[in-house]
Amino acid sequence: MLPQQKVQYHLLLCASPSKPLCHQGPLGAQCWEQLKKSLKAAGLEQPEREEGVVLRTKADCLRLCSNGPVLLVWPSGHYYGELTPKRIERIVAQHLINGEPITEWLIKQNSF
Repeated sequence: MLPQQKVQYHLLLCASPSKPLCHQGPLGAQCWEQLKKSLKAAGLEQPEREEGVVLRTKADCLRLCSNGPVLLVWPSGHYYGELTPKRIERIVAQHLINGEPITEWLIKQNSF
């Protein structure tokens, strides 16, 4: 059994929809690659981080069928839309590291 680790965020990115309604083409895959790169460069995937590790999951669909690609930041419930690799970089820096959501890119917010 693996030891329990603290999780700061779990990111779900609709990067490869099988029946694309919110976005088409390579943009979702490009955002996924940028997310992996940005998290690694920032050291956010390190399990020993005091704040907790940042997990990521590539999702088929988050059931928001517009404004894609879409990123859900759990547990804060922030949904970012119309993502690009550049936006991913800024979300990692501003929201995940500095704790400041980028309100102009939010398309939905739920409290979990």
